[in-house]
Order: sequence, then C-alpha cells, then structure tokens
Amino acid sequence: MPTSISSLNSLNVYLVGGAVRDGLLGREIVERDYLVVGATVQQMLDLGFIQVGKDFPVFLHPKTKEEYALARTERKQGKGYTGFVCYAEPDVSIEDDLRRRDLTVNAMAQNEQGHIIDPYNGQQDLHNRVLRHVSSAFAEDPLRVLRVARFAARYHYLGFNIAPETLTLMAQMASQGELNNLSSDRLWKEFSRALGETHPEVFIEALRTTGALKHIWPSLDKLWGVPNPEAHHGEIDSGVHTLMVLQQSVKLSNHTAVRFAALCHDLGKGLTPKSQWPKHHGHEKSGLPLVTEICDKLNVPNVCKRIALHVCEYHLHCHRAFDLNPKTLLKLFNSLDVWRKGDEFELFLLACHADATGRLGQENSPYEQANYLRELVSACKQVNPRVFVEKGLKGIEIKEAITQQRLDIIKQIKSISDT
Repeated sequence: MPTSISSLNSLNVYLVGGAVRDGLLGREIVERDYLVVGATVQQMLDLGFIQVGKDFPVFLHPKTKEEYALARTERKQGKGYTGFVCYAEPDVSIEDDLRRRDLTVNAMAQNEQGHIIDPYNGQQDLHNRVLRHVSSAFAEDPLRVLRVARFAARYHYLGFNIAPETLTLMAQMASQGELNNLSSDRLWKEFSRALGETHPEVFIEALRTTGALKHIWPSLDKLWGVPNPEAHHGEIDSGVHTLMVLQQSVKLSNHTAVRFAALCHDLGKGLTPKSQWPKHHGHEKSGLPLVTEICDKLNVPNVCKRIALHVCEYHLHCHRAFDLNPKTLLKLFNSLDVWRKGDEFELFLLACHADATGRLGQENSPYEQANYLRELVSACKQVNPRVFVEKGLKGIEIKEAITQQRLDIIKQIKSISDT
C-alpha cells in the first residue's frame, strides 16, 4: 500500500548541517540532509523509507530519495573515525544530536516553519566568520582535523578563520598520533575535495599550522625552510613556492591531477643536503620515490599519480623547451606517451605552467614553452604509419621511419622558432 503524504508529515523532521549553514550564507545548497526526532527504525520502514546506513540509522525518502537520519548520540569506543557506538532511540533530542557535530556552524537545524534551532551559537560564529568546534567530543574523530582544514579552504573567500582554541585542539590530536588511524581512502577523499576548492592552499596551511601535515605528508611539510636561488625564486622558500604553484594551478585548471602535481613537483628539494643550498641539482629524479610514496599512502588515482610523476621528473625539461635539442624533445614526448595520452600531456603542460608562474613577480608572465611543445606534438602526430607500410617497410623499420620523420619535423619547427 503506497505511503500517504499525511503519514510522512507526521514525522518530526528538521533540515540540518550544511544546507542550513549555506542557506544562511546565501550559498547554493548542493544537497539537503534531514534529521528525524522521536521516531524508531521500524516506524521509518513502515512509512516506506529505505534503510541504507550500516553503522547509523540513515534512510532514503520513498519519493524524493533524499537522506533522512534518526537523531542519535555517539560514544567513542576504539581508535580512528569508525570506533563509535551509536544510540538512536526516540528519546534523543535535537540538541543531543547537534552536540555530536564537528563545528558550531554545522550544528544548526531548521524546522518546517523555517525556525532555526541553534543551541551552540552557530549563527553568531557565521556572523563572526569563525570555524569553532562544538565540544571536546571533536577530538574523538581524527578525520575532523582534515574536515575543518577543508572548510577553512572553502570559506576563505568569505573571511572565515579557524578559532584559536580549535587550532589548538587539532594540534593536540595530530601530536597524539590519531591521524595515523585514518584510512587511505578517507585521507584522499578529504585531500581531493580540498584540492577542488578555490583556495586549496589554505587547507595545506591549516594542516601545516596544526602539525597534521608532518604526520600525513612529511615530505611536503619538509619543504618549508628549504631555500631556492633568488634569481629564479623571489619568494626563496620552497614551501611558499609550492603553495604559490598550487594557487596558480587553480587559475589554470579545475582538474585534481594538475593541482596534486603542483604539490608534488618539488618534493625532491627536501632531500637536498644543506651544503648544496640554495641549488637543487637532480631534485627532479630524487623526488620520484617521494611522489610514489604519497600516492601509495593516499591511494591516489592512477591518472593523478602519472601526472605527478611526470611533472616531478620533467618540469625543468618543459621550462627549457626552447633550448632542448630535437632528440631530447622527442625522447620527452615518448616518455610522456603523448601519442596515446594527449589529454594527460595537456595536464602536464598546465602543471608546468603553474610552476613557472608560481613565483614572486612571475604570476602573470606568459609561458610560451607550452604552446611551443603543443605545436611540436601536433605536427608530429600528422606522421602516418600507413605511408611506410605502403612503401613495404616492416616491423622495426616502420618504427625507425616514424621516429626519423618526427625528428625532421621537430628540427624544421625548431629552426624556424630559433630565427
């Protein structure tokens, strides 16, 4: 028998979390989550809701398919972000449920009449542009360190900052090793979402300030305090440069691989002996194991890993494109597999462009190297293997003929650009 609208309306339902927060900020509401107070699991099932939560009583609305969760409290039992015991009975109040949430700006609810339930002063913190934890229970979930850093990145454009006492608590959580209990998938989910914001550098800075970056990504954290030659890097510091590159990557692309590569491109500089500072000979190759290490730790998608490795190894090749000889250029193209992965070649160029302009005073400089390499690859792709087959060439002969013709094309274009 179909569930009636009147039956569904009998539930005590509140709009909660991000939808309330973003509504008050005038931001677009991407998704709506609802909280049901005073109901049981069986009541929800009887009304036609579909239970989807394994650990928590979460349901899909029978018609809209939006998420509805029973009000609950949580008690820490074990390590990490999964070690919680959930209590979701009808006696759990709206205030009880909101108390378990991470930030005051996320601990508000709105009833069907539009009234805001705000027991922890979230509206005041919204007005003051403060990200503040609701209670000491915040420390029970290490994932919240990354979530708060991500919120700081998302709302940076509105002037939001993390409350000093929340930064202190995040630092305590990091120092106690709680972040080591987070899974690779959860870490990457937060990193990738943060990289998708307009100010992902704020995310990294928040993690660095609290000491969390040192635990999650030590080879990146190590870049701060490592100098570069002033002639090429007015900003001097490698860590500062890396975040400037990240900022530039945001301007150039919304692709996660480009932004992730921005963070990875200079990891090798953290291995340079101090006696060699501020030069970093060979940092491209020495950084490759560090890129692989963080990709494995975060379970980074393959395309992001490939782009990060290529940018780490070949960004200086890209910067010096006009000075490279034809054989080196063709070797670069083969290493990047531009013949089969043209889309990834474009991501590589964008990341290198970000590196070139992620320097003090160079932010708006042109990057003609990218257009030059695009032109060379486009021309080389016109070489048709069928021509050599029709001439009777076979196997290795065809490969050699293709290579030679590509080299001739590169020489021809290079000679024109050099004049």
